[in-house]
Amino acid sequence: MAQHRGYLRVLVTFYLTFLHLTFTASYKPVIIVHGLFDSPSDFQLLLSFINETHPGTNVSVVDLFDRTESLKSLWMQVEGFKRAIYPIMQNAVDGVHLFCYSQGGLICRALLSIMPDHNVDTFISLSAPQMGQYGDTKYLKWLFPQYMKSNLYRVCYTQLGQDVSICNYWNDPHHRDLYLNNSNFLAVLNDERLHPNATAWKRNLLRIRKLILIGGPDDGVIMPWESSMFAFYDDNEMVMDMTSQPVYLLDTFGLKTLDVRGDIVFCTMPNVSHTNWHSNRAVFDTCIAKWLT
Repeated sequence: MAQHRGYLRVLVTFYLTFLHLTFTASYKPVIIVHGLFDSPSDFQLLLSFINETHPGTNVSVVDLFDRTESLKSLWMQVEGFKRAIYPIMQNAVDGVHLFCYSQGGLICRALLSIMPDHNVDTFISLSAPQMGQYGDTKYLKWLFPQYMKSNLYRVCYTQLGQDVSICNYWNDPHHRDLYLNNSNFLAVLNDERLHPNATAWKRNLLRIRKLILIGGPDDGVIMPWESSMFAFYDDNEMVMDMTSQPVYLLDTFGLKTLDVRGDIVFCTMPNVSHTNWHSNRAVFDTCIAKWLT
């Protein structure tokens, strides 16, 4: 009898080990791109959440353009992140998940647009100014102490200003013509400023399976906070939702196509400040965990 019980214990242990290995091996790698003034060290809690709920997941927090280096032009950052991320994608036969926070959300959207052979399954955009930024935040006051939102266009919509990351997505609703003519990142990425690669970029972005948009009214940095949901101000500073935006109506870069496919998921969370999104367990459990397949 004892020998029989011992045999059963060995069999059960083997079976459970087999299940564990099979289960953990099934998770796609996760690539994390940080935001303005961040570095990989800011994502320790997020890494612990993933390790607890999805054990065995290969997670890469890309260590590039940390802290003040994140002020460099976004196209420069996009090229750097592309070189770092591409080998990870090549080694992931079943694809990867792309998790991008704040300014990193725009970097990732650009990456998805310029990479014809990316294998991103789910693109998680965490409190990212996808439709741009227009607001007097503490970051803005630190960077440009002599300027308020109403006159920052004088700096941002110049050749010198476009060498600074935040100016790359500064979207002044009262100076639309200057934005369209001088924004060399967001206006180009949105195909609001026409460029020859627009069709290819749209096709590339649409390779993703799901787009997860996460944000909330108490963010305090992304202004309007609804920019994280592809909504933005009109010229009266009234927020117009995603489906009212010209880039949606004209489907300039694939946003409407994703929506019609049913592949955009919105997750709005109150009582979360901007710097706490990636360390908030409720945000992870509610908005993120289910997509890390």
